[in-house]
Amino acid sequence: MKYSAWLALGSVCLAPLAGCANSGMGSDDAAPPGAESGSNDNSASAGKSSSIGGPSASGGSGNLTIGTGATGTAAPEGEEAPSDASSAGASADPTAPPQVLPTNPFVITEHDPLSTFAADVDTASYDIFTSSVASGSLPPAATVRLEEFVNYFHYDYAPPAADAEHPFSISLAAAPALDPSTLLFRVGIRGRLPAVEKRAANLVFLVDTSGSMAAANKLPLVQYTLTQALTALDPTDKISIVSYAGSTEVRLSPTPVLESATIEAAIAGLTSSGGTNGSSGIRLAYDQARSAFLEGGINHVLLCTDGDFNLGITSNDELVKLIAEERESGITLTALGYGSLPNDAMMERVSNAGNGTYSVIYSQAAADTYVKDRLLSSLDYIAKDLKLQVEFNPAKVYAYRLLGYEDRDIADNDFRNDVVDAGEVGAGHRVTALYQLVLAGGAIPTASTGPAPQDGAPYSGPAEVGAEDYALVKIRYKTPDAGTTDPAFEVSQTLGAQGVADSWSDLDEDFQWAYAVASFAEILKGSPYATPSALNTIGNIVGQPFHTTIEERKQFQTSFTKAKTLLR
Repeated sequence: MKYSAWLALGSVCLAPLAGCANSGMGSDDAAPPGAESGSNDNSASAGKSSSIGGPSASGGSGNLTIGTGATGTAAPEGEEAPSDASSAGASADPTAPPQVLPTNPFVITEHDPLSTFAADVDTASYDIFTSSVASGSLPPAATVRLEEFVNYFHYDYAPPAADAEHPFSISLAAAPALDPSTLLFRVGIRGRLPAVEKRAANLVFLVDTSGSMAAANKLPLVQYTLTQALTALDPTDKISIVSYAGSTEVRLSPTPVLESATIEAAIAGLTSSGGTNGSSGIRLAYDQARSAFLEGGINHVLLCTDGDFNLGITSNDELVKLIAEERESGITLTALGYGSLPNDAMMERVSNAGNGTYSVIYSQAAADTYVKDRLLSSLDYIAKDLKLQVEFNPAKVYAYRLLGYEDRDIADNDFRNDVVDAGEVGAGHRVTALYQLVLAGGAIPTASTGPAPQDGAPYSGPAEVGAEDYALVKIRYKTPDAGTTDPAFEVSQTLGAQGVADSWSDLDEDFQWAYAVASFAEILKGSPYATPSALNTIGNIVGQPFHTTIEERKQFQTSFTKAKTLLR
């Protein structure tokens, strides 16, 4: 195996932090924290992405090496995160200050070879970053969720074939870091492409019209979003509007989009005043959804608010329970946050509980992007309760670290518990998970801060990973119309030795981009693995010519440049 993991971008050395730190290089020569690897033991060539359900995606040239700065934090020995991914990461008291989630630690494989979590396609964390930087400030660390930064962007994973057994493809990619005992591992999922004819839709917009929504970037922007949404829907789709502000009111009963003048008049009539009774508003919204329920169609509530629920149910736990109960009827819920900083904890939890997504809309341009790129895919699910479990081989991998997904953790023994709620994936969605691996015989990078790796008694459960493989990636999911107790489907893919690239130059630009973004998110969060001195390195990576041809990446470059001055 060659370890030519170097690339000169100007005078910058893109080498792992641990490698550069041990080489006497300057602080900014070290690449930012993060890690990656992945591949299929049936790959045609090392470093090329391989897929289940679709053709292999060819790897491109690219050179990115992300390193580490420290070790992360762990749950107390013997404890695992809550099984229901919607219940993690937020206080039951919405008035409590937001808490920064501990960063995932390195885990000793011999102790726990299983890494299990729910899929997440929310974008709100990245939206909050973009909005904050545009107004001249950095986002609160508690709102930074690494996976939402990475998953905001589109990656060129091959979609599943039209006649594929499963509704998504799995693409793995791998490369060694400068330290030959370290691998960087990526797992990519791509949902099938949207159908030529989408399913009929029954949408209820639940709009917060309380006094807190009076600002120009709140209710007026909600009205703009609703008006633009009409352009993405079919004439026979139905729209309802429920407002809440101290008392609730049906502003528009289920009305076909064809009657756009009637709908637009109802939108224009929304005004802000009074307190906020979100709980009764949610109940009335579900009543409207049930009155126009479409068997086999899309039945969805879209909550538009700054998250200021100051009357009625004020406990996140109670709201989550209410919405989780309603999702069993086939009506899902999405949270759209408005304002400079929505109630992030509440918005994320209710959207997870409603089997929906969470985005923040902070400008007309952001509303246009949401309607064009995310509205329909966020409603038309191709799989629900999607869980990932990566099983590492302790004979090959000494330790591993999952980047992000801290509040999507699922107990390992609940991977095949099909009653446990997990994540939803829409048509065309991409899901990316990133790992850093320390190979057998290697050492975990150390730093002056951060707790010790998670370790303990040797794992005594069954092993499914092959003796010669590095990892086995297992994905479990249900069809969109499956009930709580219906069985799930499972698909798996392995990472073998022949699936590890010789060098960074064998990997594609998407690989580089994802890890640069992940590394930047760790800096914003204040992760013990973060390397703030590597900002120039990240800037060189995201500034490569390939990325400047993609609009969403150009927008990140602008936001990154502004954020960099605020971080200095």
